[in-house]
Amino acid sequence: MVRGVGKAQAQKRAAKKAAKQKKSKGGKEAKADRKKALKFTCPVCKTECTNPKMGKVHFESKHSKLPLPEELKNL
Repeated sequence: MVRGVGKAQAQKRAAKKAAKQKKSKGGKEAKADRKKALKFTCPVCKTECTNPKMGKVHFESKHSKLPLPEELKNL
């Protein structure tokens, strides 16, 4: 029931894994990539959608009483 060596090894593995995740895509780069993927912003509530089709679905379901914006009418 000696835990000292196992604990040290587990901490070392966890530190390696955390460093690898941080190095690959973490922090500001990942946030910028996610922001770049969002292509449509709702003009009423400023919700961001991944594409204009989803923006149209969002607008029709959330803002059904308002007229559809020009950029979404042609979809």
